Amino acid sequence: MIRHSLISTAIITALSSFSAHAALVTGQVFDNNKQPLSYADVHVHGKAQSIKTDENGRFSINIDANSQLHISKNNFVDARVQVTETSSALNITLVPTSVESVVVYASALHKNSLEMISPVSVLSGDELRNKAKPTLGETLKGLPGVNASYFGPVSSSPIIRGLDGPRVKITQNGLDSSDASRIGPDHATSNDSLAAEQIEVLRGPATLLYGSGAIGGVVNVVDNRIPTDNIEQLTGAVEYSHDTVSNANTYAAKLETGHNNFNFHFDGTKRTGDDYQTPRFNLPEEEHEDHEGHDEEEHETATSVKNTFIDSQTVNFGTSYVGEHLTLGVSYGRIETDYGIPAHSHEHEHGHDHEHDHDEGEEEAVYARVEQDRWQGLMSYALHNNWIETINLRLGYTDYRHAEIEDGAIGTIFSNETTEARLNIEHKLGNWHGMAGYHFSDSDYDADGEEAFTPASKTTTHALFILEEKQFGNVTLELGARIEDYNIDSNVGAAAHDHDHDHDHEDDHTDEHANEITPYSKSFTNLSASAGAIWQYTPGQSIALSVSHSERAPLSAELLSNGVHIATGTYELGLGYAIEDGEIHFEPENIKQETSTNIDFGFRRFSGDFGYTVNFFYNDIANFYYQQNTGLVFDEEHGLEAAEPGHDDGMAVYQFVSKDAKLYGIEFDAHYQLNSNAMVKVFGDSTTAKLADDEGYLPRIPANKLGSELQYNISDWQFSLTGTHYFEQRDITAYETATDSYTLFDAQANYQLSVGPVDTQFYINVDNITDELGFVHSSFIKDEAPLPGRNFRIGLRGYF
Repeated sequence: MIRHSLISTAIITALSSFSAHAALVTGQVFDNNKQPLSYADVHVHGKAQSIKTDENGRFSINIDANSQLHISKNNFVDARVQVTETSSALNITLVPTSVESVVVYASALHKNSLEMISPVSVLSGDELRNKAKPTLGETLKGLPGVNASYFGPVSSSPIIRGLDGPRVKITQNGLDSSDASRIGPDHATSNDSLAAEQIEVLRGPATLLYGSGAIGGVVNVVDNRIPTDNIEQLTGAVEYSHDTVSNANTYAAKLETGHNNFNFHFDGTKRTGDDYQTPRFNLPEEEHEDHEGHDEEEHETATSVKNTFIDSQTVNFGTSYVGEHLTLGVSYGRIETDYGIPAHSHEHEHGHDHEHDHDEGEEEAVYARVEQDRWQGLMSYALHNNWIETINLRLGYTDYRHAEIEDGAIGTIFSNETTEARLNIEHKLGNWHGMAGYHFSDSDYDADGEEAFTPASKTTTHALFILEEKQFGNVTLELGARIEDYNIDSNVGAAAHDHDHDHDHEDDHTDEHANEITPYSKSFTNLSASAGAIWQYTPGQSIALSVSHSERAPLSAELLSNGVHIATGTYELGLGYAIEDGEIHFEPENIKQETSTNIDFGFRRFSGDFGYTVNFFYNDIANFYYQQNTGLVFDEEHGLEAAEPGHDDGMAVYQFVSKDAKLYGIEFDAHYQLNSNAMVKVFGDSTTAKLADDEGYLPRIPANKLGSELQYNISDWQFSLTGTHYFEQRDITAYETATDSYTLFDAQANYQLSVGPVDTQFYINVDNITDELGFVHSSFIKDEAPLPGRNFRIGLRGYF
């Protein structure tokens, strides 16, 4: 009883140690020419509410105790000022920057993009709206170090520094997107860039906060569906655009309002489009038998990619209460999307009936129907006592369903039901400022149908993490660690690869063997740690260095896959299987974690007319999981057999293996302000990905790119012209083909006008001006799905 009383007393003391009486702090914000800055954001560190300076740069704000004010304004470096209850008449000067400074929500420590130790890019505002595409991969692929997997423009996921799939965590407001995009490249991400406030790309390992899988990076989509600032009046936005390359129409709307600390949010999008057009290209050659039994090669060309339509709608509601200390909120989102899956037909299963001629069509077009319900909750309490600043809890529940429709009927259903919780406690311990927390995730994945190449599984993780920073003069040091318990449970079929075989069912013993189910459970303990520092050696210039160690357990797809994956045209086997004498056996022994040791070194300049960011990285990965061609093929009649040159029957068998690998490269972004109206940018990246001991290159590594952009503003007009050259990719595996280089030119023109109380922006974008034929090396279907041809995108936005 005494011990419990002491604990209760300690908790009550901690929760009540802030002052109940608020003190008023006043001040004025200037630029470096001593001119007042109006509409700068001012908020107390750790609290959600913020205010803006008036036309003379003045502000007044309430604090509870010794606190830190965070002052920010676009095109200026953020300032952080320590204040007490006796502080008054503050004079704060903001230093101008040549690039926009944006608070990065994924940083967890309220850092802006210029203060981050890890390299980060943020798309927001009109730049995001101008570059927004139906998928995250296409929206972000122009950023240095970022490319796209590209399964057509409606299914394209980000690749960061050559890593994709489960190694790139995609989150919405810090919680997992919980779709099936990490399972296969034909599964689209469920995040909509049109409704986003900003999209953040953290390059390099971000495993401490977001889980052991994020050894490549994190893409965080930030929206305001749970408002964290009080909204005093009705505001909104509407947008319409039309794309000529696919006859696509996009509609979007957003409304926000609030009253007496209660706030409400609504947004919705509607997008429809047909198959997209391309420059004329040669379809992959296929050998067919003519009516006399002789082989003949068909050389066909096309000017569009079939089965790439999209019909999508999303709707999101959110509400919150934002008080002086407490913020509570909840949001609900619904996604319904139909999209075509290119190069995805079932003539492998159904194409044996030769009574139908080619004109009647032997292939059945397959499309995906995605439905997702997503709930998120937020609770944040700002204490402002001596050591605990904020307690923040985010909850998420996602019910995801991906059905593949074949000839009007459901063929395969992939579903994923995910529950996630993240508890963060922001604190100060002496001169250290940091975040400690607990992360829970439970994912119940299921697949049912002829393409269920991965069995149903349940994955549960529990993790504790800590992230601390301390400033030593002009140097900020950051340390972090995470321990994660990862468990996967599944029921594995003993002969899953036989599910499509034709049997006469006369042998009952064979049937019993085929239906055997083996319960499988495996646990891993993943440890991650990082250390980094950033040195602001002169105002507006810095050097950053970080070293991290991360461990990752395999996903169910990497560990337990065993079946035909029509989308990629392969038969996939997981790490847990072995092939002996043409037979597949489940032998999941000695499964080792993927272990990454990463070094990141960067130079940055963001003041004056000339600025740049240059990052070098080196990633040494032990037990790297990747798919390797086994030299075998699978067909329905004979099962596994050796591949023979000149014969296209059967699907190549690819198995996940683990080998040591090294990835290294450079990415850069430089800009120069020519005058008050014009700016020129140069950007590029290069990634090399090899197996250790000179065993060759890793498959589907994106080509290097180099680009330049010219921006010009005059009166109410904004213009930009961008050229990006993608180099040829010759660093390939034995079962890949090289990809030629290509250059894309894009242009934008925006015009600002006012229509009554509505601020309006008319824009026209021209993508691929020269109608260049380009193939994406990182795509599984690169030869069948080149990039879109010339596209005119015309749109209108309105804000009120």
